[in-house]
Amino acid sequence: MTPTRLRSSNLLPDRHLATLAKALGHPVRVHILRQLLQQEQCVAGHLALSLPLAQSTVSEHLRILREAGLVSGEVDGPRRCYCANREMLSRFTETLSRLEGHPTVVVRKTS
Repeated sequence: MTPTRLRSSNLLPDRHLATLAKALGHPVRVHILRQLLQQEQCVAGHLALSLPLAQSTVSEHLRILREAGLVSGEVDGPRRCYCANREMLSRFTETLSRLEGHPTVVVRKTS
């Protein structure tokens, strides 16, 4: 599969880039995303079985990944099915690769 080049207009805004980076700032969330990326289809409840964590803790990590847009979840009967958002991850990595040379926005506190 040949990766498609993203246009500059597809680069993520700084705030969204920071949100994604924060979502990936925990090793469990990185592990979950890697597991989802290895699957060709959506994954249901067995994610928690592969981690030494309570189901509620895994659910919280999935919520953070979902809110950041890195994971999507669909209701499948009594459970939720999760998939990695490959397009968002591609935009994230493309934005990171082009980070150098882009102007930064200076945020100033107003008193």
